[in-house]
Amino acid sequence: MALAWIITTAFYVLASLGAQGKMPDRFGFFLGGMILISLMMHFAVARWAPNSSQVLLPIATLLNGIGYVEIARWDPPLARSQSIWFLASALALAFTLKVVRHVRDLDRYRYLTLVVAIGLLVAPLLPHVGKTVNGARLWIDVGPYAFQPVEFSKILLIFFFASYFAANRELLTIPTQRIGPARFVPPKVLVPILAAWGLSIAILGAENDLGFAILIFALFIALLWVATGLKSYVVLGVGLLVGGAFIADQLFHQVQSRVSEWLDPWSTVNFNFSHQLAYGWFSIAAGGVTGTGLGLGQGGYIGGGIPYITSDMIFAAIAEELGFLGIILVLCLFAAFVGEGFRIAQRASSDFVRLTATGLTALLGFQAFFIMAGILRLLPFTGITLPFMAYGANSLIANYLVVAILLRISDEGNTEKRGGEIVAVHFPQA
Repeated sequence: MALAWIITTAFYVLASLGAQGKMPDRFGFFLGGMILISLMMHFAVARWAPNSSQVLLPIATLLNGIGYVEIARWDPPLARSQSIWFLASALALAFTLKVVRHVRDLDRYRYLTLVVAIGLLVAPLLPHVGKTVNGARLWIDVGPYAFQPVEFSKILLIFFFASYFAANRELLTIPTQRIGPARFVPPKVLVPILAAWGLSIAILGAENDLGFAILIFALFIALLWVATGLKSYVVLGVGLLVGGAFIADQLFHQVQSRVSEWLDPWSTVNFNFSHQLAYGWFSIAAGGVTGTGLGLGQGGYIGGGIPYITSDMIFAAIAEELGFLGIILVLCLFAAFVGEGFRIAQRASSDFVRLTATGLTALLGFQAFFIMAGILRLLPFTGITLPFMAYGANSLIANYLVVAILLRISDEGNTEKRGGEIVAVHFPQA
């Protein structure tokens, strides 16, 4: 954690010196607030999950800090809001660790989590409740604030998928239905899970949200493959992806436009919308290997500024000022987070907990991959926020909720392992 504070503070000072030629205003307030909020999370972990991973929280803090520096660099008012949401995320993490003492207990609420997840997905479609932003109807207004309920519904869907796959693992793995000489998995086992997945995708399609639809699909196939170990499900997933992509391309205009902008971003028709990506590429090219330097980038000013540089395009801002080396730093941090999450999953005590840890880890990993690949034109651009780094209230809170649950799973696994070692050593003496 101390290393994360030092790196974030150094970046914050350099960004202010590069942009304004002076030390940042209210520097002591920034440093003290960052340390106090981080310490609050640290003490919460030490109190309620003392045997948990010592890696996840510092990585999340450092990613959050680097993202905050770029947000403060381009939009100081948003940075002040982000600091408030950082505090709210810390409180959410502490509350989750205190309330959720055993993740395996969540297995009891399989269909309740599904109902709540579907309810959150449907909420933006309700009249006078949801609102459309940039063609996607993902937001709902709660007083003076607006948030995306899909950020929390995807976590609940992971709980449902993990619970269902864990309970029906053998039925999904061993084909018992005979049709002629061939054997297949009983359809009654696949129907409920396919219905839940299909309904989620249909709702997201109605909301014109390509990014989260792909994310939910990827999580579904990943957990199905991890639960069963059958490559045939991966083949089935590829077939569903191709078929679903064709149908979506025929039905949803946003899918058509996203694909068209991906294939030909420089055309006269597409450039009115793809200029966001084009300006991002100019910024990445200007950064080169070592970057222009913190506070010295021009991405926020090219062509009037990269649209949504602090949210959708924050990866391009980081690439410009920190260069290729900065990209490698961010990739390594996400790789370390995903690797630690999978290690936690391997130590889990039950199939449900193991699949939950795998799903939550894959959630952040896929999300980071999709937005970075979209900006680099490896995939169609989806506008998903970069975890921990991009500006966003509910997305930041949801990301720290994922960290809290992974920490709880880690604490359970390490505690049970240490308990088993103690029994193994002292039982012969008894």
